[in-house]
Amino acid sequence: MQISNKYIVEAIVFFSYVLFAMAWVGGTASMNQIMAAMHIDSLASASFISGSVTLAKIVGTFSAAWLALKLGIKLAFLLACGLITFGLFTPYAMNYEVLLLSRFMMGLGGAFMIVYFNPIVMHWFDAGHRPTVNGINAVAFNVGTAIILWSMSDFNELTGNWQTSLLVFSLASLVLGVVWLLVKFETPGAPATNANNSDNESEAAASYSYADGFKDKFNWAYAFTYSGLLAFYICLFTFYPKAGISESKWVIGFGIIGTIAGILYSKKFPKRIPVIRWSGLIMVITIIGLSFSENALVQSISAIVLGFFIFFPVTALVTIPHELPQMTQQKITVIFSLFWSSSYLLATVVLWGFGRMVDANDGDYTASLIMITVLSSTFFIGSFFLPEPKEIKE
Repeated sequence: MQISNKYIVEAIVFFSYVLFAMAWVGGTASMNQIMAAMHIDSLASASFISGSVTLAKIVGTFSAAWLALKLGIKLAFLLACGLITFGLFTPYAMNYEVLLLSRFMMGLGGAFMIVYFNPIVMHWFDAGHRPTVNGINAVAFNVGTAIILWSMSDFNELTGNWQTSLLVFSLASLVLGVVWLLVKFETPGAPATNANNSDNESEAAASYSYADGFKDKFNWAYAFTYSGLLAFYICLFTFYPKAGISESKWVIGFGIIGTIAGILYSKKFPKRIPVIRWSGLIMVITIIGLSFSENALVQSISAIVLGFFIFFPVTALVTIPHELPQMTQQKITVIFSLFWSSSYLLATVVLWGFGRMVDANDGDYTASLIMITVLSSTFFIGSFFLPEPKEIKE
């Protein structure tokens, strides 16, 4: 039996990343128990446990394109599924080193997977459907995070304890990896090219390498735009609850609504930059309200609006490379490999720095919150350096 239905393939991809998010955030949500078991009392050390996953994402996303060229997308995605199941060792790690290794390997799998979203979408879906599918994939992590933030205690009640819950998430990832083996994933032929482009341009796009990616100004502007927002998002569910800002859960929940709205908007309005730019400005304003207001109502409203506008422009953002001229599966894999590795590099430094600053200020989060608010502005600033695909085509 082989799976050749593109919607079933997309469902496997989507839920594979949802489960990764559940395993990652589930580990973070169980950080107090993990810290107690490992006798860890430093917030910076605890953040390094979470940061090990993020560090793995730097290594994984950077090497993902190379691995895809060596193994092909199908086997590369299968490897990603296998690495995510290393989360099996997280709840039962006997020492700090095993815990870090399990989190690192799981993060490595997640890193590969997020890069392979894009060549898989290009392989299975035509240009008209890609914005929708890209938007759906972009919210996969948000869905997994929302499930954990709202229902982790319910899972623990159902399974008996937090260790068993994390074990179930990893076993479910293993099952989806086995199902992925049934997907019929044929190697694509020569990439289709625009009739207006020269053969040299077509060959360059088809053989796009890491060296080409480093020299491409678009990749740096693209990564800069998202990096600050990603750093904020990771700090949001890692540290904001510890800072007493429980309204952060609304950001996660309303992100799903924002994604749906973003998909519908991107299908109706072809210009990508305006929605990125103005959403970025609204994000900064609402992050200030969430982080610094002492009024519970203002914090809640800020969290709801922020959640919506974090994900409202994501469909447009991840679709831009798909709509640029001479895009191929190899080129888009390299682009997103560099995009995610650069973004996660900054996020890892920020995650560690956030915890370090809190420790240095005797548990006061003010300086850390100011830092992450300023960094979140890259989404707005970066929009002035990104190309508008529609204008290029015209």
